Amino acid sequence: MRTSLPFTHRQLSPSPPSRHEKGERGTTAILPAILLIAFGIAARFLPHPANFTPIGAIAIFGGLYLPKKLSVWLPLSAMLISDIFIGFYSLPIMASVYVGFMFANLLSLTARGKLAYTKTAFGRFGTIAGATALSSAIFYLLTNAAVWAFGSMYPHNFTGLLESYYLALPFFRNSLAGDVFFTFVLVGGMELLKHTLRDSSALRRLANRSE
Repeated sequence: MRTSLPFTHRQLSPSPPSRHEKGERGTTAILPAILLIAFGIAARFLPHPANFTPIGAIAIFGGLYLPKKLSVWLPLSAMLISDIFIGFYSLPIMASVYVGFMFANLLSLTARGKLAYTKTAFGRFGTIAGATALSSAIFYLLTNAAVWAFGSMYPHNFTGLLESYYLALPFFRNSLAGDVFFTFVLVGGMELLKHTLRDSSALRRLANRSE
């Protein structure tokens, strides 16, 4: 009678990939990275509700699936290229937007590490959803603090800071909705693709055995 042993530390923590394997992964990830950047750029030019864009979701997706060093450049590249045509604005406020997306990528990389130890679908969903919601909140707090500190819309006191956060709540709502929606689309699509490829591979192996 075959018995199943619990996961060992070695099974949960596989040996790191070789330099050659890392190079292959990086090359394979270039096309998806380009497509994601193009998607982010196009979405900013198409008509959309304020702050309802896929940039945050692209940062989350990249951190979950693409090589770490490459993933951070996805949202930054999409923002920079589109900003060249849309127009630049106050440098400190603009920097806060870029840093906000870097935080989203950092949170997704942290979630990626946790997913390696999460075996249930509910746990994986909760980890990704939590990272997405937290990244939206950090983006809201960071960018509106920058608008208050470096802009001229609000008095530079605590009341002005609270006012900037209060008046930005509709934008936070749209930002959160966009992050959740596009993360669901991108991550859901990726997981569906992986599931389909696994099923196809299993069917091919079964067919080969029956021949």
